[in-house]
Amino acid sequence: MRDVLPEIMRWWESGLRFGLATVVRTFSSAPRPPGAAMAVRGDEVVGSVSGGCVEGAVFELASEIETPVLQRYGVSDDDAFSVGLTCGGTIDILVEPISIESYPEMGEIFASVRAHEPVAVATVVAGPGVIGARRVIWPGRASGSLGVERLDEAVDDDVRGMLAQGLTGIRHYGRHGERRLDDLSVFVQSFAPPPRMLVFGAIDFAAAVARMGKFLGYHVTVCDARPVFATAKRFPEADEVVVRWPHDYLASIQVDERTVICVLTHDPKFDVPLLEVALRTPAGYVGAMGSRRTHEDRLARLREVGLSERELSRLRSPIGLDLGSRTPEETAVSVMAELIQLRWGGSGRPLSETGGRIHGEV
Repeated sequence: MRDVLPEIMRWWESGLRFGLATVVRTFSSAPRPPGAAMAVRGDEVVGSVSGGCVEGAVFELASEIETPVLQRYGVSDDDAFSVGLTCGGTIDILVEPISIESYPEMGEIFASVRAHEPVAVATVVAGPGVIGARRVIWPGRASGSLGVERLDEAVDDDVRGMLAQGLTGIRHYGRHGERRLDDLSVFVQSFAPPPRMLVFGAIDFAAAVARMGKFLGYHVTVCDARPVFATAKRFPEADEVVVRWPHDYLASIQVDERTVICVLTHDPKFDVPLLEVALRTPAGYVGAMGSRRTHEDRLARLREVGLSERELSRLRSPIGLDLGSRTPEETAVSVMAELIQLRWGGSGRPLSETGGRIHGEV
């Protein structure tokens, strides 16, 4: 929906009523991902929900919509070919009427998106709840209701986890927010870019870390100065593979508080100049691989180049939690466990030894 927001905000601010169609779920080779949107007002159309396949049918439905409805289009439907969905996929589209009265939070959502502040919208799309019931969720607050307080609380917890990773998709609950049930479907649209994971050192451990990072929703970059090792073939899960001196590359890009930096080179000529840059960025996590002896030598070298004790205190080294990891895959799990612990403030102890809310306060 991000691409149509400026135009629909113009309509919304003018007090105009319009229909909004949003892809909430896809199956097989559906042409557009969840979150793709098309808005209709009279003869005006902005956006797309299928790259052209079902736009005509959706246009007609959105033009006349009075109450929210979830509509499925796919080759299993008798009218699939009549609306043009010949790609073999299936899409679920939520179509709803939008106005200042029906969607008063839209102005705040647009302001957050424009300011690059994370915000998510959770909408009931199927099940025993009220279709179209909406709750807008920020990291520290929420507005609106899905109809049941316990459902709101469960969704708030889950949505903030999705928002932290920039994830959009369907979550399932019971009528009162029971996670063990799946009779009520809530579509979550996150307006936040996925956090970045920068993996330095094109080794087998880096491949496992990149794979796990991608699984957890990060935008993963692998960087190494050696072109023979830094190849897309060796790191198929990475979003990009960069061949540059690590410290030069890091100094050339934008880093924010959500960025994760994993230094896996454990070679002083690479990791000392790299960490000198990394520990002076606002990155939320800077971890480095190596033995305790390597770590002590690395700290001494970093002190020599002028890093303060406060800057050095940010370094997570040796990287990861103490899980007894041996293999690259186990080490990657150790690193991801530390990231999750730091993100949510977990104790790192077995849940069987703790009490209170498992997910803690968000």
